[in-house]
Amino acid sequence: MNTYLHDFFFTVYPYICLAVFFMGSLARFDRDQYTWKSDSSQMLRAGLLRWGSNLFHVGILFLFFGHSVGMLTPHALYEPFITPAQKQLLAIVAGGVAGFICFIGLSMLLWRRLFDPRIRLTSHRTDIAILIILWVQLTLGLITLPFSLSHADGGVMMILADWAQRIVTFRPLAANLIGLAWPYKVHMVLGMTIFLLFPFSRLVHVWSGFASITYVLRPYQLVRARRLNLPEGHNAPRRVL
Repeated sequence: MNTYLHDFFFTVYPYICLAVFFMGSLARFDRDQYTWKSDSSQMLRAGLLRWGSNLFHVGILFLFFGHSVGMLTPHALYEPFITPAQKQLLAIVAGGVAGFICFIGLSMLLWRRLFDPRIRLTSHRTDIAILIILWVQLTLGLITLPFSLSHADGGVMMILADWAQRIVTFRPLAANLIGLAWPYKVHMVLGMTIFLLFPFSRLVHVWSGFASITYVLRPYQLVRARRLNLPEGHNAPRRVL
């Protein structure tokens, strides 16, 4: 990869994607709240949806939080408990299982969108495009597993974590990534691009998923029955002798 392109993609591009991700999501919520949904096609045909959706969501949530915790946790916090090599092996095994589950579910959803005539007719082009992009991203992630196994000392994981932590602390440094194998770099660039496309696709419903946690904290609703033609006082508490 050209040096200038390398510096752009791993120094400037992350901030462009994050800015569009946050500001674009806010603008869409403010201007087009009626489009803030996932456009479910369950009513047209359930079929593969139940299995595909469950496998995909379980896998993708595990991968998202696994990547977030694994990449953004400072080494000093886990160093007393686990070595970089052990952490990388754990990430390979757990991430590989979750990635395979997610890949199966996403393949089912993509097959359904592409080859079911009823679903294809009602699907937006952006729906199909984002599923294809996610499928390619998952494939690249699975391709990186053999490369990670060949560097079992945890060195690659440390390089990636250092880059990610420098991005979030506004101290970008792309020089350490130059020697990485191409699947890592393409996987990272495509992952950032997904954040860039996030506000313009059905992926915005992810925000609603996180917001649904507030339902656990809200007070219970009081539901009172309204029955007609019943004598007055029928709902009064009875005296127990």
